[in-house]
Amino acid sequence: MRAELEATAAPLRTGPDHGRRRSVLYQAGAWMASSGWKHLLLIAFGLIMIYPLVWMLTRSFVSNADIFNPDAASTFTLENYITGWSSLRVTFGRFMLNSMFVALACIAGNLISCTLAAYAFARLQFKLRGPLFGLMMSTIMLPFHVTIVPQYIIFHQLGLVDTYVPLILPKFLAVEAFFVFLMVQFMRGLPTTLDDAAAIDGCGPFRTFWSVILPLCMPAIGVTAVFTFIWTWNDFFTPLLYLNSPDMYTVPMGLSAFQDSTGLSNYGALFAMSVLSLVPVFFVFLFAQKTLVQGIATTGLK
Repeated sequence: MRAELEATAAPLRTGPDHGRRRSVLYQAGAWMASSGWKHLLLIAFGLIMIYPLVWMLTRSFVSNADIFNPDAASTFTLENYITGWSSLRVTFGRFMLNSMFVALACIAGNLISCTLAAYAFARLQFKLRGPLFGLMMSTIMLPFHVTIVPQYIIFHQLGLVDTYVPLILPKFLAVEAFFVFLMVQFMRGLPTTLDDAAAIDGCGPFRTFWSVILPLCMPAIGVTAVFTFIWTWNDFFTPLLYLNSPDMYTVPMGLSAFQDSTGLSNYGALFAMSVLSLVPVFFVFLFAQKTLVQGIATTGLK
């Protein structure tokens, strides 16, 4: 029996297919050897980048006295979350509701204004379209701090300081040139025959925008919505400039309230509320990951 098996396997070891199998196995091994160290390097960098987040998460369940004492025998506790949620004059839940309202309003403003501006630059023909588009793109190079003083003077003279209007109103005026450019590039990749077909059916420019172009721009719209939410949620400077009442504070300003220049900062509550403030951003990435990747990829290809 053994002799028969060896006689059957001999052609497989010496035939032409055996050489091809060895070549395929060699190429697979070489590929694994060349890419394996890259994967290990990426994993190492990933662990380094995520370490501060993991440390903050673990320290949020440690008593405030033992946070910076690695030799202390720490026990699991929820005291930091309970204290951080209600230790200030305003509960931290109010800060999160304020940030959510501002973020959703800014998303609506950017989607309405940037899509309309992008449609005009990408699909309509009018005088000075090129110079106006170049002027808009040049605002990307203009630092935000250059315009903040004139803006503050305008809003102060209008009596709008300590309201959410200075945070929301500019978004309805297409001031985010990056998102306008993103949508312009996406719309330019759509066939112009769609506009011609809509015109034959009797659609005007706005109806063409609403019924034809806008539904096809969902990937770019998703990217705009996600980045607007994250940037608005994490914005600290603008609310610090315009908001004075604690009842109107956003999450970043609420977190700063746990810090004290005299050295009596409540770091346990600060870490706990920082973890809670990351939950909305995490869920946005979790549920919008496919749209975000698709929008970036298709915009880049177009």
